[in-house]
Amino acid sequence: MEFGLLGAVEVRDRGEVVEIGHVRQRSVLVALLVEEGRPVPVDRLLDRVWGDRAPLRARETLYGYVSKLRKVLGVDIERSPAGYRLTVESSRVDLFRFRALVREGDFDAALALWRGQALDGLESPWFDALRESLHAEREAAELDRNDVALADGRHAAVLPALRRAADERPHDERLAAQLVLALHLSGNDAEALRHYDSVRRRLADELGVDPSKPLQEVHQRVLAGDAEPRPSGPRQLPAPHPWFTGRSDELAALGSSGTVVITAIGGTGGIGKTALALHWAHRHVEEFPDGQLYVNLRGFDPSAEPTPPETVLREFLEALGERTIPAGLDALAARYRSVVAGKRMLVLLDNARSTEQVVPLLPGPTATVLVTSRLKLAGLVAAHGARSVSLDVLLPVDAHEFLAARLGVERVAAEPGVVADLVSWCGGLPLALSIVAARAAMEPDFPLAVFAEELREQPLDALDAGEIGTNLRAVFSWSVAALSDEAARAFGLLGTVGTADVSLAAVAALLDRSVTRTRMVLRELENAHLVQQHVPGRYRMHDLVGLYAADLPASPGSRLADFYAATARAAALALEPHKALPEHESGHVLSFADRAAVMAWFDAEHACLMTEQRLALERGDFEVVSMLGRTMNSYHLRRGRTSDDVDAWLMALRAAEALGDETRQATAHMCLGADYVELGQSSLGHRHFDRSLELFARTGDNAAHGAAHRAIAWAAEFEGDLEKALEHSLLGLEKFRAAGAQIREAESLNEVGWRYACLNRYAEARTYCEDAVLLNDKLGHTEGSAATLDSLAHIAHHDGRHADAVAHYREALALYRELDNSAEQATVLEHLGDVHAAAGEDDLAREQWGRALELYRVQGRVSEAAALEARI
Repeated sequence: MEFGLLGAVEVRDRGEVVEIGHVRQRSVLVALLVEEGRPVPVDRLLDRVWGDRAPLRARETLYGYVSKLRKVLGVDIERSPAGYRLTVESSRVDLFRFRALVREGDFDAALALWRGQALDGLESPWFDALRESLHAEREAAELDRNDVALADGRHAAVLPALRRAADERPHDERLAAQLVLALHLSGNDAEALRHYDSVRRRLADELGVDPSKPLQEVHQRVLAGDAEPRPSGPRQLPAPHPWFTGRSDELAALGSSGTVVITAIGGTGGIGKTALALHWAHRHVEEFPDGQLYVNLRGFDPSAEPTPPETVLREFLEALGERTIPAGLDALAARYRSVVAGKRMLVLLDNARSTEQVVPLLPGPTATVLVTSRLKLAGLVAAHGARSVSLDVLLPVDAHEFLAARLGVERVAAEPGVVADLVSWCGGLPLALSIVAARAAMEPDFPLAVFAEELREQPLDALDAGEIGTNLRAVFSWSVAALSDEAARAFGLLGTVGTADVSLAAVAALLDRSVTRTRMVLRELENAHLVQQHVPGRYRMHDLVGLYAADLPASPGSRLADFYAATARAAALALEPHKALPEHESGHVLSFADRAAVMAWFDAEHACLMTEQRLALERGDFEVVSMLGRTMNSYHLRRGRTSDDVDAWLMALRAAEALGDETRQATAHMCLGADYVELGQSSLGHRHFDRSLELFARTGDNAAHGAAHRAIAWAAEFEGDLEKALEHSLLGLEKFRAAGAQIREAESLNEVGWRYACLNRYAEARTYCEDAVLLNDKLGHTEGSAATLDSLAHIAHHDGRHADAVAHYREALALYRELDNSAEQATVLEHLGDVHAAAGEDDLAREQWGRALELYRVQGRVSEAAALEARI
């Protein structure tokens, strides 16, 4: 499958055009494609596709578009809490091939990929801005190609294209300089001088400015009959890194020298800040004819203190040819600014420690400044208008390309699986990749599998090439050494968390600080690029940074576990206020305004809760294990996450066995029985049910015993044994009444009624369900009311009362939405579609089934989705 964006949007499969739908559906595809595998939040997708003109129910419309794209393209568009993600090989998208060819300097091949106006036909403010940006990339590539052609003596070949482009872009001074030079090299000085004079007058009349210095210099060279450039000023840039790869977005963000005067490039140690700055600088060196200054400010150098600004200014002034150097920082800075004033220069300030170190080194507005630092240098952004470019890790394809460039294509191709492991373990960190590549290059006869095995066993030990600058632990330690004591303590404690990310509230519990104070501590770690706030209120570390933090001595206590257990308890009780749960103490427990807030918290924290339950089991904190198993159960049922529920209950069962608590064991067996039956492992499920009944019988707990019968009734219905289901429903109802458990009694009345209905005994069914309605209303049990309305709708449907069935289903659906129970929403939507289909209302039926199908897929309910899709 090939994707074309550099023209009208198109998809081709083996050369044949694939029909991908109307303009909005194509817009969704492009909005995902351009992210190169990064997730796009739903709100951001809506803004990209519609801007401020989103239709009613835009989210549901978007879900439909994504579903259709999955079917048409046969690709996996993943959905996660972070948004939708579409992963496609870069070589299959013309835009990414264009950028790769530009990086390689193959401008002719790159420009040949363009078929017209980029993203032709897509309309929204975001697409308009993206289209303008892509056309700017194309123009930059054309100008770079012209420079190469002129340097190679191919002026005659590019002259026609230069004339056409100059007519289209009469204010582009770089283009004008190229045309003047090409005409001069072709022996046509008269036309070269006429064109220069025409541009000069146009700039003066329309913009009130003189030609740029590079254009003036070309004009002078034509007058002097000299086609060769005459370099002047210091040329201090170090050589670019020879194996630089990727970073197309970052290079585009840096733009050209005329866009932003100061740019601060930030990122953690080893992320490739200096490599990016040097690569950009050498690509744009012709834009700085008056010279380039460079200094390593040694902001995080273990062997030296940060270089004082006074020292740097003296060295800069000497390089600029000054013979008399004044004394004092203010005098030095003033002389420096005077000397540089009006010159088109580049100043690269590498490895800065602080804004204060950088400010005296800032020249006037005609110079361009690049600053690299492990800190974000917020003061430089706030007070001096600097643009901030933060580096993240390399994409896997770019990391692979780096290893191929460093070690040779043949060596990398010989062990593709091993190379994938190396890329994975290095986590896209350029320094880690460089260390692995250096070690492999020094041992050319060793298979790469040797280094991959070392990385797998001891990642940080393997990432040490024997010198301080190629020792990842040492590089990270320099960043930590610059932290305050409180931030350094927080960094070590974060290394004990063990999850991919963590919330602000959880970190506050871990540090035992207020949320306000915790936010400030995390901001210091963010500023040092040791943690990243990847979505508001959630923080993560790079895997290798996390491993380094985990090696530091830190004592977390039980604060984080207690926070998760106590907050999960509060969340579960907000969903089911009647649920019996023991107290669990924490000084940082959260509260919830409504059920939607509860479900949002569970959605965000689920991975952390599952990880904390596993870690608690490993360290023998069985009360936490038990609490998390019981509190996540309601959430798992509402989201249809049966496999996760099995994992949670298996851990809770081990904890109950370790505690010798037969009631908790029986509860775990009961829930596991239901889960295994739902997953198609009936024999295993019934073994758990039998053990549950056996243990509950010993306890004499009628409510618990009733719950076991209720679960067995559900499983029997699931397996098609309706008589057995009714039998256990009646036994459960009897037990709940004996226990005085009215909430459970109301739920059981509905379930008995439902099972009578399944046996076509509708009169008895209606009696039990109406009793359930009365008791649920009396108790204010919303979830019970929703379930009973679903049953009454089914009864009405089979009694031939179409309007009553539709009304009951819609009431049930509204309640389940209020409860944020998406699993039951999907089921009710399917049943509502059935009612419309039976009444011959096919369009309404397909609408409800389509919404149910989307939910089934999101919830991973494969069998339900397949069965419903077949019906549709």
